[in-house]
Amino acid sequence: MPAAGGGRAEPGPLRQRESRQLPGRPAAPPAAARPAALALVTILSFASRFHRLAEPSHVCWDETHFGKMGSYYINRTFFFDVHPPLGKMLIGLAGYLSGYDGTFPFQKPGDRYEQHNYMGMRGFCAFLGSCLVPFAYLTVLELSKSLPAALLAAFILIFDTGCITLSQYILLDPILMFFLMGAVLSMVKYNSCADRPFSASWWFWLSLTGVNLAGAMGVKFVGLFVVLFVGLNTISDLWGLLGDLSLSLVVFGKHLLARVLCLILLPLALYMTMFAVHFTVLNKSGPGDGFFSSAFQSQLIGNNLHNVSIPEHLAYGSVVTMKNLRMAGGYLHSHWHLYPEGIGARQQQVTAYLHKDLNNLWIIKKRYSDTDLSDPSSPVEFVRHGDIIRLEHKETSRNLHSHRHEAPLTKKHFQVTGYGINGTGDSNDFWRIEVMSRKAEKLIKVLRSQVQLTHVATGCILGSSGKTLPKWGWEQVEVTCTPYLKKSPNSLWNFEDHINPKLPNISLDVLKPSFAEILLESHMVMIRGNSGLKPKDNEVTSKPWHWPINYQGLRFSGVNETDYRVYLLGNPVIWWLNLVTIGLYLLIAVSTAVALKRGVQLTSELKELSGVVLCGGAQMMLGWLLHYLPFFMMGRVLYFHHYFPAMLFSSMLTGITWDTLLKFCAGLLSPSTTARKVYGGGFLSLFLLIVYRKHPHLHEPAFTEVIHRTAFSEIL
Repeated sequence: MPAAGGGRAEPGPLRQRESRQLPGRPAAPPAAARPAALALVTILSFASRFHRLAEPSHVCWDETHFGKMGSYYINRTFFFDVHPPLGKMLIGLAGYLSGYDGTFPFQKPGDRYEQHNYMGMRGFCAFLGSCLVPFAYLTVLELSKSLPAALLAAFILIFDTGCITLSQYILLDPILMFFLMGAVLSMVKYNSCADRPFSASWWFWLSLTGVNLAGAMGVKFVGLFVVLFVGLNTISDLWGLLGDLSLSLVVFGKHLLARVLCLILLPLALYMTMFAVHFTVLNKSGPGDGFFSSAFQSQLIGNNLHNVSIPEHLAYGSVVTMKNLRMAGGYLHSHWHLYPEGIGARQQQVTAYLHKDLNNLWIIKKRYSDTDLSDPSSPVEFVRHGDIIRLEHKETSRNLHSHRHEAPLTKKHFQVTGYGINGTGDSNDFWRIEVMSRKAEKLIKVLRSQVQLTHVATGCILGSSGKTLPKWGWEQVEVTCTPYLKKSPNSLWNFEDHINPKLPNISLDVLKPSFAEILLESHMVMIRGNSGLKPKDNEVTSKPWHWPINYQGLRFSGVNETDYRVYLLGNPVIWWLNLVTIGLYLLIAVSTAVALKRGVQLTSELKELSGVVLCGGAQMMLGWLLHYLPFFMMGRVLYFHHYFPAMLFSSMLTGITWDTLLKFCAGLLSPSTTARKVYGGGFLSLFLLIVYRKHPHLHEPAFTEVIHRTAFSEIL
């Protein structure tokens, strides 16, 4: 019979009923014990995360970035980051509300905070990190209906050194995991309301799931994994509803619309609102300007394009900057440094630079004329489509030049250099300028005209490859001349700054982009920035297969034997227990599937136990896979901390699986007292194993020795 409200009374494929008591099973704890247990694990979680939170009183690891970005929000200074803005906005808000004034520079790890108030930002991250334990407890309790299983999952997270460490610093990870676990808990809660669809509690948990999904996406793009996790659960749920013949299509349509509203439209609206707030708050020019288009930069207070009027059309003698239309392609740039020996011709480097700089300025000249174009009495001559020009670097007086030498990184392209003395070079300095727009334009418009520069001598096209040069190129972007005549953003440019006192000016207000254009551009820039991330000097990176076995950690602080040292590493007992549990779960799942396929009749107790582990455990196993396997396909640099969202799922899977195994073992024993002893003794052993750890000596002469001793001495 369908439940009241038009839904179905029976739970869906990924849900389970309240466990009934079977002979030989240990008695279920009284309901009154659950709030007390929740209070206990919550107190322990907060106590462990806030213990010695102020230490060390200097910048640790990525606090350099995220603390600085919090300062940018307080100062309303525009910056660029590869992650969406929510996490940094919340860090900045926490700092502002706690009295931090945004003046600490966050230059490098090890810098002391001195009198600056950093505790508000650390405390905010520690608070969210502390919430992970009660979230895990409530999730496992809802899935397994077992208090010991929930306690085991909670104790794993309470006593894991990695989870504690990651929660105590100004980082995005505790914020991301807070929303991730919030989404999982909310999803499990609204699943439990399946027999009361469209009730107030059902709508509350469904809507809260959407809010948490928006939060996870708004902190890091890996939040999309939990979106996929909830999406698969929703598809399974809707498939079950569609197969329920007692439901009319009208009721099914209501279910579908409710999920579209709460799990798609609501998260998208909140996600876009975050960016609207982000761009509204950061309204001052800052270090992120150069990553974005000229039209966007014209909105930033303090930017040289903000509220200014510049000449509309290019003329000979104009001083300009050229911006590549590839997202974060940079400005055409040169400097006094030469290409090193063995890298093409040993001439002046030409690169693309992402920041405003005097070395981005170029003077547009005719190819042969020696006329002083700066003379006020000389007539104005506009640059036209198809003209052959020279570009002279203003600071070094060398011409933009190309020849048939190989480019530094893109070997099939030609090298681009700065050549000549005081503007005098050779025929390899000549470029044909062409407007690449739908309408035939004769004059070149600042900001609006997309132009292509074709090298006259070789026929190649000036472009930015997007590849980052080594240290000899100051890690700027490679500029090449490609012989492959293909129109793409890499080979298109627009003129941004334009100085020519002989020409009238126009306002730039007409170029103001829409919010949709800004949103699209920001995501393209973030995606490209993410894919181009490379490890920093002396930084320990890792591979995904390292993570579950706790192979190596990550140094947060400490460069010599006298410094306060912090090393991110999980408790080996916990991590290896989780890894063993994953293997056990797969064995149980496969064995049960084979038994059912062969028609083996399971006892009522085995059916219930397998139902718990295969339903609740299946969700946690799916969550672990979705948050772990994608990293094997990523090309960007990876670190140990990327595994922690997956570790949350494996910890909850451990609680559910071991509870089921111990109940099965207890069920084999007929006397109830013996069953209780086996069940209780098994859990007590697991709790003691998790809590016990032998602290390593951290005063070893070599830091590398400390790293390895920390990893293995805890279980000796």
